[in-house]
Amino acid sequence: MECFVQVMVRRVSFIRGNFVADYRKNGMIDMQKNNSKLFVLIFLGVLSAFGPFIMDMYLPTLPAMTESFHTSPTMVQLGLTACLTGLAVGQLVFGIISDRYGRRCPLLVAMMLFLLSTAGCLLVGDISHFVALRFVQGFAGAGGVVLSRSVATDLYQGHELASMLAMIGAVNGIATVLAPVGGGLLSVNAGWKGIFCFLLALGVLLLAGCLRFRESLPTERRLHEGWRQVPRHFGIVLHNRRFVLYILQYGLALGVLFVNISSAPFIMQEHYGLTAMQFSLCFGINAVAMVLASVFSAKFSTAEQALRFGNKGMLAFAYLLFACLAFGSSFLVYEVLAFGMLAMVGLSFTASNTLAMDCERRYAGVASALLGAMGYVFAGIVPMLVGLGDNMLLTAGILFVGGSCCAYACMQWGASGLHPVRQLLKHFD
Repeated sequence: MECFVQVMVRRVSFIRGNFVADYRKNGMIDMQKNNSKLFVLIFLGVLSAFGPFIMDMYLPTLPAMTESFHTSPTMVQLGLTACLTGLAVGQLVFGIISDRYGRRCPLLVAMMLFLLSTAGCLLVGDISHFVALRFVQGFAGAGGVVLSRSVATDLYQGHELASMLAMIGAVNGIATVLAPVGGGLLSVNAGWKGIFCFLLALGVLLLAGCLRFRESLPTERRLHEGWRQVPRHFGIVLHNRRFVLYILQYGLALGVLFVNISSAPFIMQEHYGLTAMQFSLCFGINAVAMVLASVFSAKFSTAEQALRFGNKGMLAFAYLLFACLAFGSSFLVYEVLAFGMLAMVGLSFTASNTLAMDCERRYAGVASALLGAMGYVFAGIVPMLVGLGDNMLLTAGILFVGGSCCAYACMQWGASGLHPVRQLLKHFD
């Protein structure tokens, strides 16, 4: 009898083992089927483009909204500030909770919040309520931005991760080009509410994508510590010197980009005498440079090579742009140099994102949140600096060089592990 029981226990254990193995195998196959590479690319690309869609589409409607709400331009512009603040804060929040509860559930919450806030923006009649809803809209949109990087890090690594982030960056770049143009067209044909109707439709499509999306962070890889451990998670990530240097490089490169965004309208229209339509065309062409560079970054054998090439190119073009603006070159020279510099900025973006996320896989949500927040910090500071001084051309040229030099130093320090001063001394030795 005892022998019979032992045989039955072994048989049941064998069957259970086969069942579990088969379940895991089929589950993995099902996950790969639902999270196909094409679906992931499109889904994450659109999620990452939340920032440009929420902010840039809104810009052409500012004068019309001032009249619609019977308020001052300052109050309407406050809606943009509130949205930007929400994007920064939301990334920190969603990054934390996604490491604990997975990616799918926070994404669903973010999309539902986005739909509710966007619908509220369409229905509200008071400007103060509109500004508050814009903060919620930015906060919810941040979930898509931060989780797009986290999901990519969950599913891919190495060169595959670099290729995926490059394609996501390309989609984001296309959104940056299309958002202001699309916003202008919608505002002309459907008023400012037409833009928010488009954002509402986009939210519905992304919610459908979230429902189809299969969880990318298994339970065993999630963080199970209590909320009191959250500061420790941030501390662990911030103690990773390479990660900190890579996100600093990303922030500084983004700062160089925003120097161009803030100064280009004045340089092109006031200094070189371009019309608004001509400026829009040139601005779009320069944005295409970033898209092409993001795709090209995947051609490098390693992300380190792409980052090094991008930073060296950005530094070279920054010095040439400074000379161009300081000594009064032709518009053609300025446009070629701006195109080249933005291409190098786009190249370094993809590489620094890849390297930063690759060296902090365990805390991918927190890492992605810090990466995004660092970008918005520099994006918020730089436009104020561009307006300093009497000569905007000279100020912009100095900021181009200063930002590029600092980004290059961070890249060198992160790649070599040596302090820039020690590295310089070693070079001379």
